[in-house]
Amino acid sequence: MDLVKLKPFDFAQAVAKAGMRQDVAKLGQADSKAGGPSFASAIDQALKTVSRSQTEASRMQREVQLDNPTVSLEETMVAMQKAQLGFQATVQVRNRLVQAYSDIMNMQV
Repeated sequence: MDLVKLKPFDFAQAVAKAGMRQDVAKLGQADSKAGGPSFASAIDQALKTVSRSQTEASRMQREVQLDNPTVSLEETMVAMQKAQLGFQATVQVRNRLVQAYSDIMNMQV
């Protein structure tokens, strides 16, 4: 029977291979070398977009109720459906993030 020898685990080398940073304080900030937006800024932008679509749908709905001839009922209904779909997608993303967080917190270390 052959014995298996394990090398000692080098955390710094594993972090470097994964492309992660070792400094925990800067994990939330965008990496300027990567050139892409950070996760936090992408989520923030998505939430602002959903909020704008809901505000626009509410405005259009109010204009239709006030019999504004420049706003059609069809456009208002489409705007309301877009806002509803955006909100539902946001809720699903939130649920997945909460589930992932719960799964990570329940992992055995």
